[in-house]
Amino acid sequence: MKTKQLTLGLALVAIVSASIFSSCRKKEKEEIDSDTAGASDQSLASSSVNDLTSISDEAARTYTVSSFKTAETNAILSSCATITFDTLAAAKTITVNFGATNCLGNDGRYRRGALKIAFTGKYRDSLTLITVTPQSYFVNDNQITGSKTIKNLGHNAANHLVYEINANISIIKASGGGTITWQSTRQREWTAGESTLNWSDDIYSITGSANGTTSNGNTFTSVITSPLIRNMSIGCRRHFTQGSLQHTPGGKATRYIDFGNGACDSDATVTINGTTYNITLP
Repeated sequence: MKTKQLTLGLALVAIVSASIFSSCRKKEKEEIDSDTAGASDQSLASSSVNDLTSISDEAARTYTVSSFKTAETNAILSSCATITFDTLAAAKTITVNFGATNCLGNDGRYRRGALKIAFTGKYRDSLTLITVTPQSYFVNDNQITGSKTIKNLGHNAANHLVYEINANISIIKASGGGTITWQSTRQREWTAGESTLNWSDDIYSITGSANGTTSNGNTFTSVITSPLIRNMSIGCRRHFTQGSLQHTPGGKATRYIDFGNGACDSDATVTINGTTYNITLP
């Protein structure tokens, strides 16, 4: 009798153990970390910060806007934007005004509001400091607030101009999509095209790190592990064409974001815990 009870007890233990194991496996499967939303927010913020630099670059270099997207200029600013500048006062400023309604730029993005650009010297002069401040400024209906500074560090050993870029911005996403906060310190190396006034031959290499919060309120840190390449030729400048970074949300595994090997597209991959997901950049 005791043997029978013992056997029955062991059988029950085995059944319960199997049930618990099965339940754990099922829960583990259900909780696979496949959330790439934070990586998309990271890309949107990074692209927005770079966009502020590109617009201030164009305005400071040309003082003009272009109604044509040509191979000669590849300008971002279209004829619905206006530029006013004051270079006589001690505090030199340029204001790029996109108007109260959406203005379609030559890069395919819609903007409204204005950017105020204050500068201490010429864009290509060493130690020039440029401060960009959005004013009721929206890109594709996402509002961008805060400011960024761009400091010309002069030429490096490769004879490329290098700029130090510090940003502290917030992006209030359209349609109640939440708010991204972003603080970054990066270096932007002008690797090609410095010797011409054309935009289409400009290429930039970007390194550095960032931190902040995603649109759902999670904290993150981000480190560029392979320089992010911005190619300003027609059809390329909307997104980084190559490079990689590590994006680590608070309490979650690091996301490894890869922008590809040079193709001009909106495709990227995010690898989480060894599994790779394809994403479309915003």
